[in-house]
Amino acid sequence: MLPVEFGLDTFGDVTAGPDGTTLPYAQVIRHVVEQAVLADEVGVDAFGLGEHHRDDYAVSAPEIVLAAIASRTRRIRLGTAVTVLSSDDPVRVFERFATLDAVSQGRAEITLGRGSFTESFPLFGFDLADYDRLFAEKADLMAALLTEGPVTWQGSVRPPLTDQHVYPKTTSGRIPTWIGVGGSPESVVRAARYGFPLVLAIIGGDPARFAPYVELYHRALDQYEREQLPIAVHAPGFIAATDEEAVETLWPHARAVITRIGAERGWPPLTRDRFETDIAEGAWHVGSPETVARKIARTISVLDVQRFDLKYSAGTLPHEAMMTAIHLYGTEVIPRVRELLENE
Repeated sequence: MLPVEFGLDTFGDVTAGPDGTTLPYAQVIRHVVEQAVLADEVGVDAFGLGEHHRDDYAVSAPEIVLAAIASRTRRIRLGTAVTVLSSDDPVRVFERFATLDAVSQGRAEITLGRGSFTESFPLFGFDLADYDRLFAEKADLMAALLTEGPVTWQGSVRPPLTDQHVYPKTTSGRIPTWIGVGGSPESVVRAARYGFPLVLAIIGGDPARFAPYVELYHRALDQYEREQLPIAVHAPGFIAATDEEAVETLWPHARAVITRIGAERGWPPLTRDRFETDIAEGAWHVGSPETVARKIARTISVLDVQRFDLKYSAGTLPHEAMMTAIHLYGTEVIPRVRELLENE
């Protein structure tokens, strides 16, 4: 098995303070920076920030927060989870991340996605009826921009480019760029066609059910005569000293956020039984360091992936609890997962 890397992802959820009151956006953003600094200190490989444009998330400009993190960290790679390419301009995305790559001394990454939330579409003047076309055309342009050579491109969603250079150029010559997918075979094939590594967003159900997407991606890479590229998993979780403490700490915050989003999407409210079942058998990687390490090792093994990113934030889950989880992830979970994988 190839070496596996370990990351942490957060959407910058608006959290509660010690007295239970909602914290200001500015404080939440500063807390995210502190969380990333700790992740760097305990040996986590990568840190990803989501992009959202709604009142329950504080991070709408992840590149700026990542630049702040870059100034206080030394080794951890800094990326997104995800950049909503459909409602952005690929040229500006490239420029922002090339700049982040410079200030971080080559640690920038991008994960492109269509976004599971759609608030950015009306905010920036895009029609949801163009959801698929916007992403397909912009991914095509992004693939060209990432070569860092002159770009000639024409489509229907933005003005054409003719032998256009975009600056700044990076020292390495290419920003590592992934495509995040949530279960669309078309998106898996598109990632292979453009030569993007793949991130599987596993937010529900047994991770093993994503094995067909891994197989499809490998077949598509072969069909397009591309080299084999890494696959990552993004999945939710939380770590505390014991299984019971992890479940009891996470439960009220997970219930609130999933029930709130579910009401927008027609899902039933999250029940305690469903929550515990998803911890035992599904996507949630929750528990003591040993429990979480064993579940992560299973996910990595059953899907044969090269990276695991734990989405450690969940609604109003307090900053202090997340800092504890990050510390345990870096100091206990990651070493234990590596040990379990080596002994397979």
